[in-house]
Parts: sequence; C-alpha cells; structure tokens
Amino acid sequence: MTTQRYTSTQVATHTSTKSCWIIYNNKVYDVTEFMMDHPGGDDLILDYAGKDVTAVMKDVLEHEHSEAAYDILTDYCIGILDDDNSSCVSSAMPDQKHTSALHRQRMQLLEELEESKTYGQADFHPQETDALTDIKTSQFLDLRKALIPQFFTSSFTKEFYLEQVHKPRYLPTPAIFFGHPLLEPLSKTVWYIVPLLWLPLAAYQFSNSLAISGEFNVLSGVSFVLGVLIWTLLEYLLHRFFFHVDDYLPDHQMAFLIHFTLHGFHHYLPMDRLRLVMPPTLGFALAYPLFNLGHFLFPPVMAYAVIAGGIVGYVMYDCTHYYLHHAKVLEFHFKEMKKYHMAHHYKNYEDGYGITSKLWDAVFGTVLSYASPITSSK
Repeated sequence: MTTQRYTSTQVATHTSTKSCWIIYNNKVYDVTEFMMDHPGGDDLILDYAGKDVTAVMKDVLEHEHSEAAYDILTDYCIGILDDDNSSCVSSAMPDQKHTSALHRQRMQLLEELEESKTYGQADFHPQETDALTDIKTSQFLDLRKALIPQFFTSSFTKEFYLEQVHKPRYLPTPAIFFGHPLLEPLSKTVWYIVPLLWLPLAAYQFSNSLAISGEFNVLSGVSFVLGVLIWTLLEYLLHRFFFHVDDYLPDHQMAFLIHFTLHGFHHYLPMDRLRLVMPPTLGFALAYPLFNLGHFLFPPVMAYAVIAGGIVGYVMYDCTHYYLHHAKVLEFHFKEMKKYHMAHHYKNYEDGYGITSKLWDAVFGTVLSYASPITSSK
C-alpha cells in the first residue's frame, strides 16, 4: 500500500472534472478517471468531490454499493488521510475536547453493529464476519491472511487504526496470526493450560512461605489474600493504562503492531478461543520482574505467600475471562460480569476495565453504565 499522506485541506482542492478526489475510511482516492464510468453519473461524484464519502457509501438508503464497487475503488487509492481531523493528538497530553470528540466518534462506530444491541443476552453470540466483504469495505486487515505480516506492508493513520481495531469481527475458527509454522503455535493457548501451569507454581511459592515460618501461620494466610488483592489491582491497571493506551499511542506503524499484538487483536477478534488467555511465554516474561518486585518489597515469608496469591488471582482472572466469552454463565455474579465485559467490547471500550469484578472500576470511577449516554472516564 502507498504511504503517501494528504490533509483534508489538500483533498478539498480537488473538486473538478479534471481532478476529483474523495475520502473513504481515512484513505484518499483520485476518482477522476472513474467519473465518466460511474453508473450514477459524474454529477453524483462531483457533489461529494473533495469530501469524506464514508457515511454516504454506508447508507443503503442514499446509494447501496455492490462488492464490485469497492473493488473498483481500491484501484484508485492514492494515499491516506493525515491531519488533525483524522488522527489522535500525538503529544503526551492530548487535548481533552479533541479526545472527547474522538471518543464519541469511536463509540458511534460500535453502535452500527448488531452486537451493540444483543451483547447482554445470556446466550450472546456475534454474527460471523464475511472476510471478503470486510476487507473491501474497511480496507484494514484481510482476515483470510496472516494478520501480523500485513502491518509491514500497510500504512494506517492512528485514528483509522484505533477505529478499526476496536470494531469487533468474528470468525468461527482461530485467525491466522503470524502465519509462520514455528511462531503460529506460540500465539495459541487453550484455557486449561493456565491452571495446569500456574497453580503448581503457586503451591510451590506458598509452601516456601510455610517452610520459612516452620508451620502454617496467620501471616502467610494474610499475605496470600493480599497477593490476590494486589493482582486484582494490577489486572485493572494493566488493562486500563497498558493495554488501552490508545490516546497516547505514538502515530507510527510499529506502535500499532505492538498495540495489536498485546491487546488490539483481542478487541479486533474478541471471540477467538485460542487467544483469550495469556501465552505461557509472555506470562513468564511479565511474571519474572513482578516476582523480583515482591521479594524487594516484602520479607521472604510474606513475599512467597504474596506471589502465590498473585498467581492464583491471575489464574482466576484468565479463566474467568475465557468463561465470560464462551459460556452460558452462572446467574450469581458471573451473569452480570459477562454482560459488563461484553459491553466493554461492543458498547464502550473506554470504560469497564474489570474482568473478575467491578471493584477497582468503582474506586477509580470507570464503571461502565449501560443506560446512560456514553461518556469517557479518561
């Protein structure tokens, strides 16, 4: 794909039969040659010359377009839109008014989905995405191909990337992530690997705490509970400030790739069964510095128990996450948390960061409301 960038001001100067440009999905198209062949006549295109036609092309009442139309449009792409109206402020402190406007724009895209109305159903299941139609209309990522390699041959604006990656798709089978015979299996993890791998380690850590004290004591038990509580806070902080760093994301293709790999993929394909829990390799990479921090902050008898509690808290988190996505859950607690988390994906992904509970959302004021108008807590 081309990496040429244009501003909306530049596009707005091309409004004649000799040079006619339009904007669709934050990409710029020179449709001058196509005007005479347009089934609706060249006058219709001239009415929107130099403008953004995204909403018009999506409006079936205005003018429904066939798949062939989107195929033809692809041939006339000359670059991407890159100005203050199409991308997030890239400074470390985004303007609040601009951020709020972008928030409303992003949430409006979710409202176009049927799932934004059905996510609260006990047996919720999203509609399958037609991969061919999706790539023609969104011109984002081709779901039929390996996703990660496409980032090296594409060029997205920041706002286009954020809009598309947070617009959920659904495939009945796991997506192709790396497309490499060695790397692809590392990106897949069945949910039961998490308790099988981590619970023995938690037991080992707790036994070390007991071995130091010589017997079971209140301090080890309290430290274990503290570890679980610390994890719930860490779960919230990681989800809100590390995974959802959207407004502070650098406007660079490699930044998008990292964002997509860490968490963007989960919002892009939230029901992918083999990418719902953390791969062991990434889990150990994150756990090692946290274990060291635990031993730095606490004496050994507490450190081992706190780490054990943290591991158990993590296992509860990952298993709950999978459970909420792929089960008709128990009425007690989990029914509400399933609705809450599905709303995070299909209604408002800038609130509702808790997975196992709403505790820290309540503390920090990011509880996701179903009834009230969408407002950002950032």
